[in-house]
Amino acid sequence: MADEKARAVAGQIDEPALILAADTVVTLGRRILPKAESRDIARSCLDLLSGRRHMVLTAVSLMPSAAWTQGHHAERLVETAVIFSRLSTAQRDALLDNGDWQGKAGGYALQGAAASLIRFVSGSPSGVIGLPLFETAQLLRGQAGGWLA
Repeated sequence: MADEKARAVAGQIDEPALILAADTVVTLGRRILPKAESRDIARSCLDLLSGRRHMVLTAVSLMPSAAWTQGHHAERLVETAVIFSRLSTAQRDALLDNGDWQGKAGGYALQGAAASLIRFVSGSPSGVIGLPLFETAQLLRGQAGGWLA
């Protein structure tokens, strides 16, 4: 999806540019959890994640426009393991009432109220939030020819 986003923008640009796009999914076993578009979906996701380890996968795509002749397409997939504490009904309902779940993969935002209920993160916290900063900087350094330290 990150590549598709980048390609869509690259096709609209006639000047030299680098297009950066990202997309995140939350997986639980073999299941990809949906983006929470409703309170019921968010509740279902939080119930599934409660007390369990899950993976957050964020793909980053850096694509040059046709006019950026020295650039090349590069991408990274960043994997982060996250474990929620076992959520009580009151904790889950408080998360839902807070509204941080809206539009979020898996129905939560690490940078929001859910942070106080997450007992373990291994990998890239910024990747869970939406853009893995270290990996993105590495991609940009590879394209920049040294101008990005």
